[in-house]
Amino acid sequence: MASITAISGRALPLRGNELDTDRIMPARFLKAVTFDGLEHHVFEDDRKGNPNHPFNNATYNGSAILVVNENFGCGSSREHAPQGLLRWGIKAIVGESFSEIFRGNSAVLGMPCFTADKASIEALQALLEKAPDTVVDARVDTGVITAGSLKVQGNLPAGVRDAFVTDKWNPTSMLLADYDTVHATASTLPYVAGF
Repeated sequence: MASITAISGRALPLRGNELDTDRIMPARFLKAVTFDGLEHHVFEDDRKGNPNHPFNNATYNGSAILVVNENFGCGSSREHAPQGLLRWGIKAIVGESFSEIFRGNSAVLGMPCFTADKASIEALQALLEKAPDTVVDARVDTGVITAGSLKVQGNLPAGVRDAFVTDKWNPTSMLLADYDTVHATASTLPYVAGF
């Protein structure tokens, strides 16, 4: 595990409010035992027959940051949606707002979800549509998002921001780092001791 203080790279603008987890990752792909290959199904139904969908535009291949609108990731609590985006190459998302569950599922994957006001998101999306090679720098520690001459003040919940910058964002890694302590404590519990 390592601290995450900034994410930089090209960005993909994806317009639309209320893009739910079923649109991000259609339900028929939830049958997989692992998350391997989910990157191939991100927005599959929206992309089908729509050559203008940003995820179909080769110009945005390799983008590390996704720029979205209001209530992104709403709907079910499925973790397949952020898993698919991460495996596609997205390392951070900047948007007007997020479902709390989606934001939490993204955080434990090391993928911060920054919020910013509507006008700033609109300006960032317009810039990326006009100049797709623009490199975006999203600072976890300060919340400042820079794209060329455009500066946007983004926000992360304080606890999430602190977890990223202090290397405490992955609960599984934290447990494994102190495995002996966890195992010793578990062995004293009457409902675990028998195992």
